[in-house]
Amino acid sequence: MEDAASIKRLKLSKFKLNALLEVTQAINSNLTPEELIALTKKILVEDLNIGKILIFKQNEKWECILQSGCTEKEYSALDVERDLIPVKDISFVTVTENRALDGFDIIIPVYHNNQPLAFVIIGDIEEGEGVSPVIKHLNFIQTLTNIVVVAIENIRLFQESLEQERLKKELELARKMQSLLIPDNDKLPQNFCVEVTGFYQPHYSIGGDYYDCIRLSHNTYGFCIADVSGKGISAALLMANFQANLRALYTHEIALEELVETLNQRVIENAHGEKFITLFIAKYHCDTGVLEYVNAAHNPPVLYKTKSGKVIKLPSNTVGVGMLDEMPAINKETLTLHERTKMICYTDGLSELPDEEGNEIGTVYIEKDIANDKSIAENLGKLISDEDINPENQRLFDDVSILGIDMKQEN
Repeated sequence: MEDAASIKRLKLSKFKLNALLEVTQAINSNLTPEELIALTKKILVEDLNIGKILIFKQNEKWECILQSGCTEKEYSALDVERDLIPVKDISFVTVTENRALDGFDIIIPVYHNNQPLAFVIIGDIEEGEGVSPVIKHLNFIQTLTNIVVVAIENIRLFQESLEQERLKKELELARKMQSLLIPDNDKLPQNFCVEVTGFYQPHYSIGGDYYDCIRLSHNTYGFCIADVSGKGISAALLMANFQANLRALYTHEIALEELVETLNQRVIENAHGEKFITLFIAKYHCDTGVLEYVNAAHNPPVLYKTKSGKVIKLPSNTVGVGMLDEMPAINKETLTLHERTKMICYTDGLSELPDEEGNEIGTVYIEKDIANDKSIAENLGKLISDEDINPENQRLFDDVSILGIDMKQEN
């Protein structure tokens, strides 16, 4: 009898070892979650003759990953949070205990790092003389399920990491593409008429700010700064489209009112009213010193007249581009400059930057750093340094764009 019992135990141990080895080899062979579940079903149903089996696994929510020998109707009333989470150890189901578990005999909880990872529910187990043989396999079933479910979870996490890496590469490509929209300082005008310099610091990898300077004729320059409502990829895509339209439309001949009206129509068509753009756009005529501009709900640029020492602002006088299907009025303003005048345009990522006390800095530092005879490039450098505008600055919460223009007069 002892020899027969020993042989039986040996066979049982060999079966368990072979089953675990088969599962381990399957995992090492990079089988899919579906294939691992099918292998688990084979071991539990065909090899152990379990009549009914359910395995619930937690992902974002609890879901049944294996169902055999029963219909969904038989376990539709089962609520994992209510009926299974309280079960900490392998437990037998009684008829009076929980009607949602009618037709099932045993609950096997599977924990990993002290957290519930899965639940195995079995029923219609094969009965032999005395105790069902399946009772001897409960710990094995628990171990097997733990191995398989952890493997499936690792596959999911690995696939997520691959997806995140793919998105990271796409964002990096988008960042590089967007950087092409922002003109390099060495390509901005530095001549008898104007000196232009800019600075751009996106809050994320890509942002929704834009500035530009376009030579419209020998003596005329157009420049703008814009900010899309919201952040991220959608804002960047809309701004890329806006830049393409602006570059195509902005000529020496077009009036600013017509330009802004057309840009409004294009933004409405592309954003469908979900986003809008604040915009400051201007023309500067070197020969006459005339500065024409439209401020469409943008932050007021700061001007400094170097001879008289006056600081003025150019407040908003028009609604934002894309806010309304039809713009109620587009108010073009005109200034005639009789002396060297410097101007700093900026987005609200700068003006709303909190100081150490948590208060928005507004234009205080802009006015302070521009009010001198230094070059506009030096002014921007000082402003950026004073406000510590860099990716490591925890106070930054939005894209920061700054465009500086030094408008001169021909001698």
